[in-house]
Amino acid sequence: MNAMRQFYMEVPIVTRAYTTVCVLTTLAVHLDLVSPLQLYFNPTLIVRKFQIWRLATTFLYFGTIGISFFFNMIFTYRYCRMLEDGSFRGRSSDFVMMFIFGGVLMTFFGIFVNLLFLGQAFTLMLVYVWSRRNPLVPMNFFGVLNFQAPYLPWVLLCCSMILGNTIWVDIIGMGVGHIYYVLEDVYPQLTNGFRLIKTPYFLKRLFNEHIERNYQTAAEDRPGGFMWGDEQPLEPEAAAVANEAPDAAEQPAGAAIQ
Repeated sequence: MNAMRQFYMEVPIVTRAYTTVCVLTTLAVHLDLVSPLQLYFNPTLIVRKFQIWRLATTFLYFGTIGISFFFNMIFTYRYCRMLEDGSFRGRSSDFVMMFIFGGVLMTFFGIFVNLLFLGQAFTLMLVYVWSRRNPLVPMNFFGVLNFQAPYLPWVLLCCSMILGNTIWVDIIGMGVGHIYYVLEDVYPQLTNGFRLIKTPYFLKRLFNEHIERNYQTAAEDRPGGFMWGDEQPLEPEAAAVANEAPDAAEQPAGAAIQ
């Protein structure tokens, strides 16, 4: 028990908070404390009934407890933690700002594609940003397909198409991830470029980050090809994607509403 508590407390704060709330939300639905109908994204109810919580809960529910849910949580936890331990290390306030930026854009796009839950899209955004910041990390899919990290989001998109799931959730996640990557990593490096996404000072105070740091795009300190909970990278042939990609691409949320 102490070992589990120690492991939990060692998880970076933003990753720990987000994954914990996602799990608790799913448990609440499983125990019939709340209904998915109270959580899904509905612009009409948000505007007319002031059910503001739906703006958040649409990112927190990943479907009923099962194999798909566990793979989704592992995928979300993994890439969220690698970002926070890597290029966002010591910059938790900027990581939260990425959450806010991505959430606002996905909510806007979600109005036009009628998606009920946006958690899958949020995970794809994390995967996309990580993959673009780690272009040389080798990945492997079922031991037959080898590729570099930037192709990982596209592999997940193809899995969604093969499984017959809606691809809009993947497209929105990748699109928002690309917008963030361009604004945060590409445009500031151009002549006369600068960072367009500014983290409010109160967030820096909240995380006790009083010193402004000069951000430079760099590869993650924790590349993607390592075992669960292990900080040592694996060989290319044992890279991370393997058995989790098809399940992570599933869209269980819509089925929960039916």
